[in-house]
Amino acid sequence: MTSERIAVTATRRSGYWQLALTLAVLIAAGCLAWRHWPVLETGALRLAVADQGWLLVAATAAAATWACSALAQQGAVHRVLPSGRLLAAQFAASAAGQLLPAGLGSGAVNLRFLMRCGMSASRSATALAVKATAGGLVRAALIAGLATACPGVLGLPPRSAGWLALAGVSAMLAIALTAALWARGRTALALVLADIRAIHARPRRAAALWGGSLGCAVLHACVLIAVTRAVALPLAPSLVALLYLAASSAAALLPTPGGIGSLDAALTFALTAGGAPAVAAASAVLGYRLLTVWLPLLPGLLVLALLVRRKAL
Repeated sequence: MTSERIAVTATRRSGYWQLALTLAVLIAAGCLAWRHWPVLETGALRLAVADQGWLLVAATAAAATWACSALAQQGAVHRVLPSGRLLAAQFAASAAGQLLPAGLGSGAVNLRFLMRCGMSASRSATALAVKATAGGLVRAALIAGLATACPGVLGLPPRSAGWLALAGVSAMLAIALTAALWARGRTALALVLADIRAIHARPRRAAALWGGSLGCAVLHACVLIAVTRAVALPLAPSLVALLYLAASSAAALLPTPGGIGSLDAALTFALTAGGAPAVAAASAVLGYRLLTVWLPLLPGLLVLALLVRRKAL
């Protein structure tokens, strides 16, 4: 068997396992929804009569996340990208990410967009890796900082924020070491590190990368905070932000399309564990998912089709 056929077989097996895991999570989420349907129904009714002003704030924050994502992507590359198409690509990528697990849809859209802008496949993939690395580090720093402001929320000792940050850094170092021990991983890691050094040699690019990554994480938390205010959920904004970051990071470990099922369950559990009534938590999660997933989904797919038609992807 040739190396190409081995690679194809391995890719198919990985795809089968991801599909099986996705189906298992969706079935489990469906069972939970059926079991707790009265709570979900009451939560939906509560969302329907929520404060419209706060919902407008949440919608504005959700729309701004795409601009921050575009800013971070621009910061991860050396050449100037067409701003209009870059923003449209981020909007389309967010919709594509709801269709395939583990971020494959959004990654494929961004990869194709960067290649259409004249970058090679390896450089495009490296730029995506740089953006993902910055986003992960920003989230880890925010969780550590908020854990200090809200001690005990995550079930950790009051002064465990430093240990939490150390654990995150250690995990990233372990991933880097694993990549360094693998032949192809060494090449990819070297490209990522070289691009990171080159980006930080240009302060404006570094500011765009880190500012966009920070803005994207903070605005997603702001969406949930505004929705909790709309449904009169009695939780402090810093606590909601910490619960969102922790729950979304945990849900990312399960490769379901758009976090469907995994993120919903993790957010509901986190808000309930944080002291929110079950009905209010369900309303907040429904509102957050409505603004960040379901309402933008069809327009995002239309933008994706338009970009493909105009050969921008």
